Amino acid sequence: MKTLEQTVAQHREEWAARSHAQQQLEIENNEAVAKLYGLEDEVGSHVPLERVSLTNNSAFRWPNKTPEERDVQFAESAVVDLISYAVGCMFGRYSLDKPGLILADQSSTLQDYLTNVQSPTFMPDADNVIPFVDDGWFEDDIVERFRQFLRVAFGVECFEENLRFVEESLGVKTIRDYFIMKSNPSGRSISRSKFYDDHVQRYKKRPIYWMFSSPKGSFNALIYLHRYTPATVSTVLNEYLREYRAKLEVGLQRAEEAAAGGASAQDQNEADRLRAVLAELRDYEHDVLYPLDIQKVEINLDDGVKVNYPNFYPALRPIKGLEASE
Repeated sequence: MKTLEQTVAQHREEWAARSHAQQQLEIENNEAVAKLYGLEDEVGSHVPLERVSLTNNSAFRWPNKTPEERDVQFAESAVVDLISYAVGCMFGRYSLDKPGLILADQSSTLQDYLTNVQSPTFMPDADNVIPFVDDGWFEDDIVERFRQFLRVAFGVECFEENLRFVEESLGVKTIRDYFIMKSNPSGRSISRSKFYDDHVQRYKKRPIYWMFSSPKGSFNALIYLHRYTPATVSTVLNEYLREYRAKLEVGLQRAEEAAAGGASAQDQNEADRLRAVLAELRDYEHDVLYPLDIQKVEINLDDGVKVNYPNFYPALRPIKGLEASE
């Protein structure tokens, strides 16, 4: 089985060949038009590769880069596309076993998926909620799910090499840093997600995956809009936010005990950080998520993201232009 790096290199070479073939066609077309009008000596027919407007033509996408820099950019772009597809598989929008869209109707269910894809090699998330939090607090968190995807899609034997290639292509120390950047030790900064930033841009500020997020991003959980039901907020609240709070409270108790024993200043800093995070999560639960859960909000996909998104604000990660419906 090919490694992911080899697969991306082959993908790049195939697009380079297509780009050169298209360049030649455009040159021949220019030559034919010039000949038809007797302008062979007056109008140039050459078409620079940088002007061949194919999406994956590296020369067109990054005209001011060197060939080596273009290869690096191509690899990063391919990996970002792969992760976007992987998350689609996690929610059942796509499948490794069947081409095209699988779940794309309102209130689609896991059973709908299994009706379309019998015995899937990669199973979608059961409850349509994937947590994005610091460290591996949940077995079904985004990092673990992506690791599973890599193993299934590209083989267990190449897993470590493929994961290294993904991290190097993205320019991150660990894959978790791509999905969720940790806040600073004081808990004052707002965490970011390169993945979600890409998703929002990819869908032109009309995302199909929605990120429930506390004010500073200490808690995040992703859902697929097409699998949303009025019970989804309850799942986020009870199965993830409250569970996460409980785990952090245990961590706080341990840090406080260690700090009281005078082990190190690091223990005190960790205790301070956890107190700040827990305060943020308590307010998010009490002021935002619990009241939203009580509402049992209904949505209509035909109304679009612009109309539906504000109904969940500020429970969701802010997106400029979507704070309020027009």
